[in-house]
Amino acid sequence: MTHETRASARHVSCAEALVQLLRDRYAVDTVFGIPGVHTVPLYRGLEASGLRHVTPRHEQGAGFMADGYARASGKPGVCFIITGPGMTNIATAMGQALADSVPMLVISSVNRCDTLGRGQGRLHELPSQQHVLAGVSRFSHTLLDPSALPEVLARAFAVFQSARPGPVHIEIPTDLFDTSIALSEPASPARLYRPAAHPEGIALAAEWLRQAHMPLVLLGGGCADASTAAQTLVERLDAPTVTTINAKGVLGREHPLDLGANATWPEARALAREADVILAVGTELGETDYDVVFDDGFTLTGRVIRVDLEAEQLARNQTTALGLVSDAHTALDALVAHFPTPLSRQGAARVRAIHDALALPERPDMAPFVPLYTAIDKALPEAILVGDSTDPVYAGNHLVERAMPRRYFNASTGYGTLGYGLPAALGAQIATPGAPVVALIGDGGAMFTLSELATAVDEELPVVVVLWNNAGYEEIRRYMEAHGVARIGVAPSPPDFQHLAEGFGFAPHRVDSPIALERALNDVSCTSPTLIEIDARRWQAALG
Repeated sequence: MTHETRASARHVSCAEALVQLLRDRYAVDTVFGIPGVHTVPLYRGLEASGLRHVTPRHEQGAGFMADGYARASGKPGVCFIITGPGMTNIATAMGQALADSVPMLVISSVNRCDTLGRGQGRLHELPSQQHVLAGVSRFSHTLLDPSALPEVLARAFAVFQSARPGPVHIEIPTDLFDTSIALSEPASPARLYRPAAHPEGIALAAEWLRQAHMPLVLLGGGCADASTAAQTLVERLDAPTVTTINAKGVLGREHPLDLGANATWPEARALAREADVILAVGTELGETDYDVVFDDGFTLTGRVIRVDLEAEQLARNQTTALGLVSDAHTALDALVAHFPTPLSRQGAARVRAIHDALALPERPDMAPFVPLYTAIDKALPEAILVGDSTDPVYAGNHLVERAMPRRYFNASTGYGTLGYGLPAALGAQIATPGAPVVALIGDGGAMFTLSELATAVDEELPVVVVLWNNAGYEEIRRYMEAHGVARIGVAPSPPDFQHLAEGFGFAPHRVDSPIALERALNDVSCTSPTLIEIDARRWQAALG
């Protein structure tokens, strides 16, 4: 520490320092959390900070809200969570964020330093809270030296800004929150850059792509902030392109080279097998993006060029011929420079032929949801669509298009949690107050986090909740039938959602046809939340 820094340092408590660092050094504006006896000191530091504190009704809801906030904004979602049960409650949300590379900072308390690991039966005690959370985070750190807080926070934001993002957990023993530390005047955080691909590797990748007869491009969620570069490259390559669920909008609406998230279907799989060179950027090549029928039928036989922030990922799921550890934007820009003029390979014609063969809007499992999304797009064309694991979302993964990235995400990818859609939509609404946000949930998943309706009312969030009520777990019912298993445990009785919504303070609607849905969507408020319940059986009957 220099003489000038020492002279300007102030002594504040560890808890106050935490809040000030988040606000002044890392531009955090919102915190999700439920106060508990082990985190009260954090709230003393919070009261005059100007940070917005959002109180969910369950710690899992806090994590899902932080996830939705991060996906919609591109900034880390931040949570304050109590020791023990608070952390096991949020672990599921951290698992979803880890699987989908979503930046989330979870600050928790932990028992006093002198009690750690002693098994004395203290309030909220776990044998090792850090070990429990390490499996659902990029790293989990126990702060035993309060003066190291700035360094540990810097490590967390280094992960968010320059490595593959995901949750980071920092736990602070309860007896250290009020410890005085020297905090220097606010300083800008270090400028951190993500890895850039080696020029030799870029040149070789460009050569392979130029020589390819049947190239294919796969764009994942890692391309969310590289939309212009991605669009430019696929157009220069004239290559059919799969955009995964988390990459929706990267190429905009109705791009002639966009196959969408349709790698599961036989026609798209045949294209993938025939491709002689495949460029995969910012994608895990994982099951929930390319193989949603779960038969391991998506195979790549050509030379695979992979671009990923994480070196280990280059060796997973498909055989890599050329691997580049790089930020997607940097690599795409570098590749574009090797193709100053567009190539001509009939890419758009090939994509159109596959779309025509798929005829997705006419498929029996897709057709019921075409008017649903048509109605949403007509009433709320710029809406952010946030989904749970439910039939409309499964169909939407294939049907929906968005004009830009970060406008469609759900929990059917990666970890695949239920109860995600409602709280994540609230987080997205907080992150983008001027944008319409629609939560797409089912009656089964709704019951996991139904209490977060109260949070929407408390925070005056004009989120629109579209609830598909098919009286239970329809997907699992079908799966049981297909495998000759009796339908046990898949028909829990749904409550009266209209009365519940009204009781929470939502404007309730029940609809059973596309026309009724259009009317309800045109009636939504821009200042308060709305719940639109769709009776699935009547809806399908109305469609004939």
